[in-house]
Order: sequence, then structure tokens, then C-alpha cells
Amino acid sequence: MMRLTYLVLSVICLLLAGPLAVAETRPAKQVFILEIDGVIGPATADYFSRSLLQAQQADAEFVLLTIDTPGGLGVSMRDIIKKIIASTVPVVSYVSPSGSRAASAGTYILYASHIAAMAPATNLGAATPVSIIPAISPAKGKPSTEKEPPAEPVDAMGKKVLNDAVAYIRGLAELRGRNQQWAEKAVRSAASLPAKEALQQNVIDILAVDQADLLRQLNGLKVDVSGVEKTLLTTGLLLKKLAPDWRDKLLAVISNPNVAYILMLAGIYGLFFEFANPGAIVPGTVGSICLLLALFAFQVLPMNYAGLVLILLGIGLMTAEAFQPSFGVLGLGGVVAFVIGSIILIDTNVLPGYGVNLGLIAGFAVSSSIFFSLAFGLVFKARRQPIVSGQEEMIGGVCEVMDTFEHQGRVRIHGEVWNARSQAPMQQGEKATVLAINGLILDIGPERSRENEQ
Repeated sequence: MMRLTYLVLSVICLLLAGPLAVAETRPAKQVFILEIDGVIGPATADYFSRSLLQAQQADAEFVLLTIDTPGGLGVSMRDIIKKIIASTVPVVSYVSPSGSRAASAGTYILYASHIAAMAPATNLGAATPVSIIPAISPAKGKPSTEKEPPAEPVDAMGKKVLNDAVAYIRGLAELRGRNQQWAEKAVRSAASLPAKEALQQNVIDILAVDQADLLRQLNGLKVDVSGVEKTLLTTGLLLKKLAPDWRDKLLAVISNPNVAYILMLAGIYGLFFEFANPGAIVPGTVGSICLLLALFAFQVLPMNYAGLVLILLGIGLMTAEAFQPSFGVLGLGGVVAFVIGSIILIDTNVLPGYGVNLGLIAGFAVSSSIFFSLAFGLVFKARRQPIVSGQEEMIGGVCEVMDTFEHQGRVRIHGEVWNARSQAPMQQGEKATVLAINGLILDIGPERSRENEQ
């Protein structure tokens, strides 16, 4: 009987050991922690897209996106939201730490997330598109009140942008089952809410003191991910933080249109100086690096290639003015092409208010025109100087006859021996004047011919 009992217990232990061994070898689920800290731009969208893709490939339990932003570019915001909606991994957006905000573009991202959470003493809202704010005015010039209808833009374009933004955020609110009325108010009236009121008005889902509190409240919560219901499990999770790397930080700096513009011109001028002075090395090296960085920045900016061609044409025309004087026609045309190309280099229809600074354009245009004007003056002055080197300088020079000859022989000039021909016989040691150069033969005459010419 005892043997039978031992046998049964052994079988039970073996049956239990199998699942336990599998559980021990199975890797723990991961939570990828991302952050948006600062203005949302192309670099932010690129960082978020790459990080979210990495989380999907690792089959993460969910992505925790911490937010502290005053807003940013609409096109970058929409790129992030598209990735969130299409994601196969739930995205939990968390406005933290205390004192942070999810204003403007941050509000849209919060509404688009599968779970929206905030820490105490944080706020969201003020989601009116910045490009239409100057066109908005309260009715009859009076300050708006709670009872008055929200201010509307005066111009047609402003109304179009505002209504598009309202429809967009209402659609996100409907998708996630959040307060649509307040979402519209945040866009039309730039309304804002603190975290506690946002929870009460069904703008967010969770109010969490810290990350540990957030994970505790998320445990067992059900979310809809692309039409599939998923239950979040937060016990035994491996937290993996993906902070912006050097590539993202570098892109954040150089993706500023003004910085990218300066790098592009520095690269063009560096290569120009290198081609003009082969072997200088430094201008070519620095120019190549600057140009590559500019191209790296332009990959995330909506660059207008017509503007780039006009800039290159302008530089080419100003260069041509320096080498082929045209009384300023080429130079003036070059400056005009340069300025127009710089203005339209960044497509501001895609990125409103993100073009190159006009003061910077004016500075580069003036400095470039002054530089090429000085170069033109130096070249023109050099052309009027007498020839001091080369074969042309030998014409009119005095040579010494090395051998006696009647029509053709050898002469020495500037330490070199040349074949020469003459209409008159020449004596050894006699001085002669170089009249012309025909290939490798000098036409010479007696030295008195030079005197008669003078």
C-alpha cells in the first residue's frame, strides 16, 4: 500500500514539474517605456515609430508612453497617432511626473491612446491649432465668457483648419469612448483641465500617483486593440525603458529648418571652395560633413526640391558673375533665385510656421552677394594686370642665340632651351626678341626689332 502511495505521489510531482519548468523557461513579458519630453517634432515621431515597432516585434504586453509636452507640429502628431491606432500592442499614455502637461498635440495623443492616465497636479488641453490663433476673435470684440459661444476664426482657411481639428479629436474620442464635448471645447476654446477633473469628466481613464500605482490599476484591465479585446497583466513584468538615443537627439537639433538650412549652405560653400582650390582638404571635409547632416535632417522635413534647385541656381549665377562679368545681371538674378529658393525650401503647407527664418535668409543673401561681388572685383582687377608667368609672358622677351643659323636653330630664354626660327640669319651669342610662339617653336627677330616696335 505504501509503495502504491509513493508511486501515485511521484506521478503527480512529475505532472506538476512539467508546467513549472515551462513557466520558468518562458521569458517574462515586457513593458516598453517611451517618453515624449518637450516639443513634438519630426525627431519625436521618428523616435516613437522606431520604438513602437521594436515593442511590437518583441510582443510586449503594452507600451507605456510618459508625456510632458507643450505641443508641437500637427504632422508629427498625426504620424504618432496613426502608429498608435494601427498598433497591435496597447499604448498607455501617462502624463507624469507631477507638474507635467499634455497640451495641444499632447491632448490629441492622449485621446488616441488605448489607456489615458495622468498624475496629480498635471493638466491637458489648449488644443487649438496655433496657425489660426491670430485669426480668432471673440464676437463683437468683447472678451468671451462661459455663456458666449466659442470664438471662431474670421477667415475661411482658419475655419477649415479649426473644423478639421475638431472632427479629428472627436473621432479619437469616439474611438476610445471618451468625452467628445470637452474634446471639442479644448480645440474651439483652448480649454484645459487638471488631472482630477479630467478623470471626473471621462477625459482620461486613470489617475495614478506614480508608475507603481499605474501598473497596479492597469492589472486586469480590458482594452480593445484593433478590434480584439485584450486583458492587461502587470504582475511579473520586465520594464524596459527606450530613451531617445544619440540619433534621435542629433535629429532633434538638426531637424530645425534653420539649422538644416545653415548646414546645407555650409556644405555647398565648403565644396565650392574645395573645387576652386583643390588640395585645401579642410573646406571639402567640413563641407561634406555639413551637407550629409543637412540631407539627414531633410529626410524628416517636407523639403521642396524646386527650392533646392533655385538655391543651387542662385549660387551658380553668382559664381558665374564673378568669372564672367555681366554688369550685375547674373549676380542680381542669382540673389533673387537664392532668396526665393530659400523661402520655399520647406513646404510650410505641410509644416505651418516651420519655414526658414526670413532674417537668416536675408543675412545669407547679403553676405553671399557681397562675397561674390568682392570676388568679381578681384578677378576683374587681376585681368587687367600684365602677364607675369606662362608662355604668353615670353612674347617680347629677349633670348640668346646658342648656335649660328640662317633660318632655324636653338635659343635660350628663362633658363630653357627652345627651337627658334628667324627670317634673318642669327649669330651665336646674339640677342634676339621673341615675336610669337607657334607650338614648341619661337619666332624671333633681331633685338633691334623690339626697339623699333617700342
